[in-house]
Amino acid sequence: MTAAPTLSSRRKAIILASCCLSLLIVSMDATIVNVAIPSVRADLGASAAQMQWVIDVYPLVLASLLLLAGAAADRFGRRRTFQIGLTVFALGSLLCSLAPNVETLIAARFVQGVGGSMMNPVAMSIITQVFTERVERARAIGVWGGVVGISMVLGPIVGGVLIELVDWRAVFWINLPICAIAIALTAIFVPESKSATMRDIDPVGQLLGIAFLFGVVFVLIEGPGMGWSDARTVGVAAAALIALAAFLVYESRRHDPFLDLRFFRSIPFSSATVIAVCAFAVWSAFLFMMSLYLQNARGFSPMQTGLIYLPMAIGALVFSPLSGRMVGRFGSRPSLVTSGVLLTGSAVLLAALTVTTPVWRLLAIFAVFGIGFAVVNAPITTAAVSGMPTDRAGAASAIASTSRQVGVALGVALCGSLAGVALVDTGAGFTAAARPLWLVCVGLGALILILGLYATSGRALRSAERVAPLVTADVR
Repeated sequence: MTAAPTLSSRRKAIILASCCLSLLIVSMDATIVNVAIPSVRADLGASAAQMQWVIDVYPLVLASLLLLAGAAADRFGRRRTFQIGLTVFALGSLLCSLAPNVETLIAARFVQGVGGSMMNPVAMSIITQVFTERVERARAIGVWGGVVGISMVLGPIVGGVLIELVDWRAVFWINLPICAIAIALTAIFVPESKSATMRDIDPVGQLLGIAFLFGVVFVLIEGPGMGWSDARTVGVAAAALIALAAFLVYESRRHDPFLDLRFFRSIPFSSATVIAVCAFAVWSAFLFMMSLYLQNARGFSPMQTGLIYLPMAIGALVFSPLSGRMVGRFGSRPSLVTSGVLLTGSAVLLAALTVTTPVWRLLAIFAVFGIGFAVVNAPITTAAVSGMPTDRAGAASAIASTSRQVGVALGVALCGSLAGVALVDTGAGFTAAARPLWLVCVGLGALILILGLYATSGRALRSAERVAPLVTADVR
C-alpha cells in the first residue's frame, strides 16, 4: 500500500472535514427525502410504488456498488475515485432538483446512488491512510461515526425546514454547495494513494448480487399492485432466487470472491450482518411511514413534521457517541441489547397509534426509537470485525456497511407489501393499515435482542477465532 506523506495536523483536520462532508450528504440523503415524499406525490402525481422507488433506488445502488467502489479506488486511486463520486453525486442531485416527472426523479436518484457508492468507502480508506497513529485514527473514526448517526437523524429536520421555506426540490439543492466545497478541499489537501495489493473486482459475483437485491425489492414493491400470483411477480421472484443460488455457488468456488462466504462461519459477523439489515429496515420503514402519517393522516406541515423528529435527533447526538464508549469499555452486548429492547418497545407503541394520538406521546415514541437506533451502529461494526485478522477487518466492515443499505431498501419495500393501503389512505384508516408493518418491526426488534445476546456469547467468539486462520491463509 502506498505510504502517505507526512502531513501537518491542520492538513489532516481539513482532510477529515472533507471526508465527513461527503458522509454528511450521502447519509442525510438517505433520510431527508422521506419528508419530501408527500410533496413529491402531490407535485408529480407519484403512485405508491413510485414513492417507494424514489426512496429505495438510492440505497439499493449504494448496497450494490459499495464493495466494487472500494476495490476500484484501491486500484485506480482513492482521491481520483472520491472526486469522481462527489461530481456524480452533485450531478444526480441537480437532476433530482430539475426532474419534471417522477420517472426522471427515480433515474436521478439512481445517479445519486452511483456517486454515493464512490464516496463513503473511499473516504474511510483515505482516513485510514492519513491517520496512521493508533490514537489519532481512533479519534478520526470516532468523528466519522458521529457524523453517520447525526446526519441520518438531521435529514428529516433539515428537509422539513427546506420544504416549508422553499420547495421539495431544495432538499437536493443543499447538496450542491457541499459537494463543491468537498471537491475543492480534496483537490488541494488530500494526497493520492493506491493499494499495492489489489483484489479482483469479480464482475460476475457483483452482477449476481445486484440481480438478487433488485429482484427482491421489485417483488416487495410491485407485488401488491401487480398481484402476488401475476406472472411478472412470480418470474422476477424466481429470477432473484436463481441469482442467489448462482451467487452462492460461484462465490464459494472463486479464489478471490466479491464476498468471502467463509466470513459467515463467524457467528459475530453473521449476527452483525443480520442485525444491520433488521435495524436499518425498521429505521427506514419508520421514516417513510411516519412522514406520511404526520403529513397526510395528521395534517402537519413539513416543518412541523421535521420538528417532531427533533427528539430522535437529540437522542442520536447524545447516545451515538455514548454507545461507542460503551462498546469500547463493555463490549457490544449492552448496546445491542439496549437497541433491541428500545426498538421493540417503540414498534409496539407505533402499532397502537391512532390519528388522535397526543403529540407529547409521539415525541416520546420518537425519542425512544431514536435512542434505540442510535446505540446500534457502533456495535454492528465492532461485532462484524470481532476476531477477524487485521487485514480482513476492512472487508468485514464494508460488508456490514452494505448490509445497512440493504436494510434501508428492504424496510421501504416492506411498507408497500405489508401496509400498501396506508400509502394511499390519508384518513383514519392509515393507522389500521400500517399495523401489520409495525408488528413485523416488533419481530425484527426482538431478533436484534436475541442476536445481540447470542453474538456476544463465548460460543460465538470461539467461532470467530476459528474463522480467522481460514481467511488469513489466502492473503497474499
